[in-house]
Amino acid sequence: MTWNWELAGWPQFTYDAKALDALEQQFLMRSGELVGAFKHVTEGDRQSLRIDLISDEAIKTSEIEGEILNRDSVQSSLRHQFGLGPEKPNIPRAERGIAQMMVDLYEHYDTPLSDETLYSWHQMLLEGAEDISVIGG
Repeated sequence: MTWNWELAGWPQFTYDAKALDALEQQFLMRSGELVGAFKHVTEGDRQSLRIDLISDEAIKTSEIEGEILNRDSVQSSLRHQFGLGPEKPNIPRAERGIAQMMVDLYEHYDTPLSDETLYSWHQMLLEGAEDISVIGG
């Protein structure tokens, strides 16, 4: 597999926007359905849905890197990060870190991506890792 930074045009990428039109349309339709449904559920159900969606994304993102996370631990840490209750004891570093990063992303989605943000996410994900010499840099 070739990593994106190994490609000849890195980091200036081009793409065919027309090739994505059908997928974008499908995404917009499903997003509209979700927003509509979201308006008709209780606040508690909204919180649960938010935790479910974010934990799914966190777990799938980690799987890309070959890391299999525990869903219950991720969700417990997410609930804690959002102030919805205490975190279960003994949550592994990986689950706690991805939850911190996902909450930061959720709360600051409209902030321009910067080196500092990437370094901060790296710190969240790898805090306490002893096998990596540079964390957050």
